[in-house]
Amino acid sequence: MSATQTLRTTNQSLRMLIDELAIARENPRAVTCEHLAGVLSELLAAGELLRDRVGAECDDELTREIAEYQQNVERLRTLLPGLQAKLLTERAHLESERAHLEAAAAWAKARKSSS
Repeated sequence: MSATQTLRTTNQSLRMLIDELAIARENPRAVTCEHLAGVLSELLAAGELLRDRVGAECDDELTREIAEYQQNVERLRTLLPGLQAKLLTERAHLESERAHLEAAAAWAKARKSSS
């Protein structure tokens, strides 16, 4: 597969994953490890391809794909801080819920023991 085809495939996958992350911003529980692993995998693959091509000639098509890749990375860069904030809020909520459940379980166990 040529560098252009590889980068085009990477851009398509990144675009899809970034769109899913953008939608999931409103519902942090919709963000899965698979989403984040997919984004990381695509970024690593593109990074390796681009490192291997440093100093090489680029045709117009590859130049367009590189420009699209840069746009995808910029979009991801603007999306991630908001997503991180939502995920941290969700984590705090889940930890609070867990603490509440643990306290309720301890209360129920103590109540059962005293009966």
